Amino acid sequence: MTIDWANFTPWASLSGGILLGVASAFFILVNGRVLGISGILGGLLPPKSGDAGWRIAFLLGMLAAPLVYGLLAPAGFVQAPRIDAGFATIVVAGLLVGLGTRYGSGCTSGHGVCGLSRLSPRSLVATLAFMGAGFVMVFVVRHVL
Repeated sequence: MTIDWANFTPWASLSGGILLGVASAFFILVNGRVLGISGILGGLLPPKSGDAGWRIAFLLGMLAAPLVYGLLAPAGFVQAPRIDAGFATIVVAGLLVGLGTRYGSGCTSGHGVCGLSRLSPRSLVATLAFMGAGFVMVFVVRHVL
């Protein structure tokens, strides 16, 4: 195993992890809710009266943040990610992730960040399951197919 030093970003990754942890802690302190994207989005289907506003604002903020960052960052600082998959593969993968979040009662942010920090046994099992499934899928796609 080797490290791809050209794409090794420990400081950016550490900064992102700290920001995610602070945002999750702030969200649960202010709202009393776990910061899980699937739960926030799922709460809009069907929307409850008085509950949709903050959910829509949160999701719009998630969509706007990378656009604002791209506008404010120095030229060439932000690189578009390269995705080695076709449109159909991305759609199927997204549907499978959505299905998994429904069966797992939450997503990676809800279980992996918030649930583990609360020492939730259910979140530990869920995190081990989706990480294990991810490892197996990467192996199958890269070495079997």
